[in-house]
Amino acid sequence: MSNHLKDEKSPYLLQHAANPVHWYPWGPKAFQKAKEEDRPIFLSIGYATCHWCHVMAHESFEDEEVARLLNQFYVSIKVDREERPDIDQVYMSVCQALTGRGGWPLSVFMTPEGKPFFAGTYFPKRSRLGMSGFMELLTKIAELWKGDRTKVLQAGEDITRSLQSGKGHQVHDFPLTPATLKKGQEQLIKAFDPVWGGFGAAPKFPTPHHLNFLLRRLKGEEDHQTKRVVEKTLEVMRFGGIFDQIGLGFHRYSVDEKWLVPHFEKMLYDQALLALAYIEAYQVLGSPFYAQVTRDIFTYVLRDLTSPEGGFYSAEDADSEGKEGLFYLWKADEIQHLLGPKTGDLFCRFYNITTQGNFEEGLNIPHMTTSLGEFARSEGIKPEELEALLAEARERLFLIRRERIHPLKDDKILTSWNGLMIAALAKGSQALGDPWYARAAKGAADFILESMGTPEGGLYRRYRDGHLTNPGYLEDYAFLIWGLIELYAATFEVPYLEEAVRLNHFLLDQFWDPEQGGCFFTPRDGEQLIVRDKEIYDGATPSGNSITALNCLRLGRLTGQTDWEEKADRISRRFSGQVTEYPMAYTQFLIAMDFMLGPSQEIVVAGDPEDKRTQEMITMIHRAFLPRTVLLLRPDDESAQRIVKSAPFLKEMIAVKGKPAVYVCTQYACQAPITDVETLSQALEGNFSQA
Repeated sequence: MSNHLKDEKSPYLLQHAANPVHWYPWGPKAFQKAKEEDRPIFLSIGYATCHWCHVMAHESFEDEEVARLLNQFYVSIKVDREERPDIDQVYMSVCQALTGRGGWPLSVFMTPEGKPFFAGTYFPKRSRLGMSGFMELLTKIAELWKGDRTKVLQAGEDITRSLQSGKGHQVHDFPLTPATLKKGQEQLIKAFDPVWGGFGAAPKFPTPHHLNFLLRRLKGEEDHQTKRVVEKTLEVMRFGGIFDQIGLGFHRYSVDEKWLVPHFEKMLYDQALLALAYIEAYQVLGSPFYAQVTRDIFTYVLRDLTSPEGGFYSAEDADSEGKEGLFYLWKADEIQHLLGPKTGDLFCRFYNITTQGNFEEGLNIPHMTTSLGEFARSEGIKPEELEALLAEARERLFLIRRERIHPLKDDKILTSWNGLMIAALAKGSQALGDPWYARAAKGAADFILESMGTPEGGLYRRYRDGHLTNPGYLEDYAFLIWGLIELYAATFEVPYLEEAVRLNHFLLDQFWDPEQGGCFFTPRDGEQLIVRDKEIYDGATPSGNSITALNCLRLGRLTGQTDWEEKADRISRRFSGQVTEYPMAYTQFLIAMDFMLGPSQEIVVAGDPEDKRTQEMITMIHRAFLPRTVLLLRPDDESAQRIVKSAPFLKEMIAVKGKPAVYVCTQYACQAPITDVETLSQALEGNFSQA
């Protein structure tokens, strides 16, 4: 048996291709059928690695009884939220407005015109624990559609009109000030959990841009409270069950406040954003612990999420063999048997693996409650010996775990999430001095630029099995441009900067709102949904407007095109009211504002790239934490013509008497060139303290 999803490429849609429900993909055929047969539409939105999507699918969408109701009274549409974030964004806002909460699976009932009149998330097949049953809901809505159509249609009109009016999104036009940044910092400190780290109560999400913002607040001030927030959160996440202690990489979030029990799916964007947080923590705080966590994340991504083409896959599922987390769980006697009594006992005590288990049915989530150094001291073992022993044990368990039935790998390649990973790898290459990470970033960037471009010069959203689909959304352009800017800074290969400039022009042409400022989520020639909105909330991933603001600021400084800085200012003013009210919800946007408020710098290294002195200067700059700085290389040979074309102000910045020179311009004023490493070191330290 198959339905209308059998020819799709989305792993999520293909999971439902054999359902008895007569699913349609989003498109005109489904809406035309609903109009012709005078039926309401049931819209179900989810993604391939979503645990509760699997639960609802098994309970309801694979069930003949439920399918009969859906097929008799509704036209059913399935949407992969990762392929169509525009659709998800519109209807998720409906669910949040109607219920006060959101999540996936997202279940929406709407008219044949796409106007929603009822929404929720997961529904069990039959009512339980105070939750409405899906069978009862389907029956009730079908009766209303037949017997009280006017009420249903009016609800659809009211909800749609509320969305289109932009309620709660009043446009302001005033500049943000340092007071807003301070307010955001204070809100985060207040929300901090001093016992377990992170922000708020369970469930706990990593939200790395909170930490990146706080690291900027640490610049130049002895703020022990903010430092404690960052250090505690980064440590407990790495120690906790949210981190895969055997195979590396972070799970999606923790269902408890202790970071012990994760929601076991692994997302590419979490790896990228968390890597960026640990990289910047390493630059600011100097602990090699943060550098090692970054390397662990990259090891996982390069091993398990990298395609032969060079792009990065999207995610790995939480479930295997029909159970959440089973792939990642261990029993104590299993560990003892595999590692032997002595090593097994030590491993179990270090990773808190017990006979009774810390999860379900005697199963354990490996996690740490003490550092390796503290444990080594308590055991009377040298730390390096303990680390070697544990590393060998982890490797043995990893090889054994590899033989288990694996969770599904969502092997689609998304432009936006790849952009984040490119940015993280390029940044990691700079901070950690590892060119391998830059090579991996280049592989992904080259693949997207060569294989995911549209004939018009834009970007597609998704690639899978040689198939491209959907025009890129704001985040696809913004995140990739971010990655290309970081990749230029890591490699100084000018084509990456040129592509960032070209794509930013394309972005502004397609997404910019010339009337009110800011960028729409969808392109001007994209599919017209019931509302065309602008997103600024920095949730699991940053908003496209937050990243675009920072991209415009950085590209403006890299190229000398001040009109892009004006665009960033307009974005700031467009969303100033929302951000000022509750800045904690917009921490990536605050990062852009931190750059805008300054002081900011342009650093130009002029000289022979092969000269050891030039390389030493670049390495010193790369390893420093300079979040308000852009970096350019001005070679001293004919190849300089290309970068000078992109950044004309570099023309006169040249080596001094055969020595490489570093030009530092702060807040539109340039200082005398620096020609020795010691003076550069002092200048960078001064930059740190000033800013």
